Amino acid sequence: MVFDAGLQRFNEASQSEATEWARICLDIPRWADELVSARPYPDRASLLTAVRTGAGPLSAEEIELALARHPRIGEPPGGDGAEAHLARSEQSNVDSSDAAARKRLTDGNRAYEDKFGRVFLIRAAGRSTSDVLTALDRRLVNDEAGELAVVAKELRDIAALRLAGMLDA
Repeated sequence: MVFDAGLQRFNEASQSEATEWARICLDIPRWADELVSARPYPDRASLLTAVRTGAGPLSAEEIELALARHPRIGEPPGGDGAEAHLARSEQSNVDSSDAAARKRLTDGNRAYEDKFGRVFLIRAAGRSTSDVLTALDRRLVNDEAGELAVVAKELRDIAALRLAGMLDA
């Protein structure tokens, strides 16, 4: 068995510290409480599985709460807290210097917000601007229930990436 110092830190952290870590990854109290209460995790894979499946399904209200802390895709996040730093890193492949792509992102964000009443959220890490725009166009045809399911999955994917990164730090 390979020693995993990050996993050990998470498993041994105080309840409040582990909850703070979890809520930086996904700001849904029920999810964070469930994730932290299930410690200790025997390995990183078990923890990341719990991140992706715990407290399911997420309610529409929980999704809205979590989205309140996410910036628009293609716009630099404000602030200097942990979440803003993570969002800047996650969106680093989204190039808003291209005027045509920036306009498509702005127009797409507006159309999405007009249709769904919330910010467009996507796991941007590892995706190009073209990937994001393609997903945005594809998701604009979803109905509310279908889109909520996609957003919940994206939130969990972002949480898993964030927590994995925190464990590696």
